Amino acid sequence: MPMKLSRRILLVTTPLGVLGGLHEAYRLAGGMVIVMAAMVGMLCVAAASVILTIRREQLAARSPRESR
Repeated sequence: MPMKLSRRILLVTTPLGVLGGLHEAYRLAGGMVIVMAAMVGMLCVAAASVILTIRREQLAARSPRESR
């Protein structure tokens, strides 16, 4: 139970913090925000890839298929 509230807060404040950081980067460095946004995007893709791989392997472990 103690993690329910903190998880919700993190799910809301993290994207808001990233957007705020990108806004400040634009204000301070102008066009460099494109590079920062690309880096954040690549990190999101990498995290999603790891999560999908773990879920795929767990699913394969639960339902073993016949070897061919």
